[in-house]
Amino acid sequence: MTAQEVIDLLRLEPHPKEGGYFRETYRSRASADAQHLPRGYAGARSLGTAIYYLLTPDTFSAMHRLPGDEIFHHYLGDTVEMLLLHEDERGEIVMLGGDLAASQRPQVVVPGGVWQGSRIAPAAAGGSGFALLGCTMAPGFDYADYAHGRRDELASRHPDHADRIRDLTP
Repeated sequence: MTAQEVIDLLRLEPHPKEGGYFRETYRSRASADAQHLPRGYAGARSLGTAIYYLLTPDTFSAMHRLPGDEIFHHYLGDTVEMLLLHEDERGEIVMLGGDLAASQRPQVVVPGGVWQGSRIAPAAAGGSGFALLGCTMAPGFDYADYAHGRRDELASRHPDHADRIRDLTP
């Protein structure tokens, strides 16, 4: 199966903020007012959302952060390299994929407030040509919560990851 076939079959569209392709598959009809949510939310939010998210070798998920936790699920395709930049200035790289013996994980939790960006792992070049992920959030995703990462600012705070940050910022 090709990336385009997956895009067509799942009716994915280009993500307007971070890159890659996506489609929202679930949004809870129930919501919570801001006073009942953790710090960082400026208004009412759905109790939960879920999306499909697809990366190709030509796309990446740009560095960004959200106030709530995100749970990523690797469904099929190539391994995904995810850069996480924590508030305590610690950086880490996690691999989303199915090779558990190689320290890949089929599920990764990105805590709220952590800068993140993803791409198909360079070692996966020549693989299936895409990675299909899922992402769930509770409270649900809202574009008002999305903060886009600035290359120079992130690289100065995390010089050990400057090359990856450059690759994950437009």
